[in-house]
Amino acid sequence: MSGSFPPHQSFSAVIVAAGKGLRAGQDLPKQFTMWRGKPVLRHSVDALAAAGATQIVVAIPDGAEALAQEALSGLDGVTFVTGGATRQDSVRLGLEQLTEKAPDHVLIHDAARPDLPATVIERLLNTLAEHPGAIPVLPLVDSLVTTDGEIMTGSAAREEMRRVQTPQAFRFSDIIGAHQGWEGASSAGDDAQVLRAAGLDVALVDGDERLHKLTFAEDFIDHPAPPLPAMRVGSGFDVHRLIDGEELWLCGVKIDHHKGLAGHSDADVGLHAVVDAILGASALGDIGDHFPPSDPQWKGAPSSRFVEHAVRLAAEAGWSIGNVDLTLICEAPKVGPHRDAMRARLADLLGVPVQSVSVKATTTEKLGFTGRGEGIAAQAVATLVTKVGS
Repeated sequence: MSGSFPPHQSFSAVIVAAGKGLRAGQDLPKQFTMWRGKPVLRHSVDALAAAGATQIVVAIPDGAEALAQEALSGLDGVTFVTGGATRQDSVRLGLEQLTEKAPDHVLIHDAARPDLPATVIERLLNTLAEHPGAIPVLPLVDSLVTTDGEIMTGSAAREEMRRVQTPQAFRFSDIIGAHQGWEGASSAGDDAQVLRAAGLDVALVDGDERLHKLTFAEDFIDHPAPPLPAMRVGSGFDVHRLIDGEELWLCGVKIDHHKGLAGHSDADVGLHAVVDAILGASALGDIGDHFPPSDPQWKGAPSSRFVEHAVRLAAEAGWSIGNVDLTLICEAPKVGPHRDAMRARLADLLGVPVQSVSVKATTTEKLGFTGRGEGIAAQAVATLVTKVGS
């Protein structure tokens, strides 16, 4: 996604996550609550980063920095700002964090809308070529009723109305000026209102039903993800250098060899590929998201912990391991003598019969870094099947 926008469409983002968010019944503010395998806030940050946001500022509640850092563990380029007394104050504070390296455009998004399609981002940014602001909207298809029970008659009013969503997109200089000059009697309902109050127009683009706002307990408990297919397939690939003075671990088995693999953990290239295959099939990110090399707690850690974590996440998302097929690519050591031990260890970590695990080896006929004995590569394919009752 980040490569699909022309250079003039580079943008930054402000995510509003400063509310208490306890109406849904969780112990934590909803922006930090788990939803479909990740904290609610992380979904939006991941989507905006994948779309190419150069800076992301998150407005958080006072005293919630530890919660926010835990929710976004391993992500770079995210800045936190303590929110204000109102949403409008929080947005203004977030925008002011961007002034040092002011972007051309900015997206302002509510963290409570975690399912953010890339197509909506693209429509919004494209529209800024001709308008100072753009917002995603959906038609109002239901009849309306007032709190005293009076039903609106006719269709004209409904046809003239739209449901407003976020993110909302703006030319940065226009929206920060509008927020800093806001003189409304109360907090603005949204950022489009602020821009219009400054005398600038806002274009409407098609929104998406996926941008549903998480509000009530049933959004977390009784409103599951779309039905899972019977099976999913994921692939993983990893490479590590061979160096002197390191132990060599492959598929959880220690191999007697004159060189070992270099990496932040034990550098088990086979297990790393398997982890990425499982996470990929589950659509839960990659190994770097869950075990960033920048985190000192994973220094020298056994990669078996990574496999167990990936299997657990897949299970929580409704999946069981079907089978895993792993190929190790190296000139040395010889894998054949250790294949049975590798399969048995992998099967144990995955919780499947050994017949569901394949470990193969090949060379590159002396070509490339593996052919020169400089490193080992691994590629894995994992199939996941729907758990009984999911």
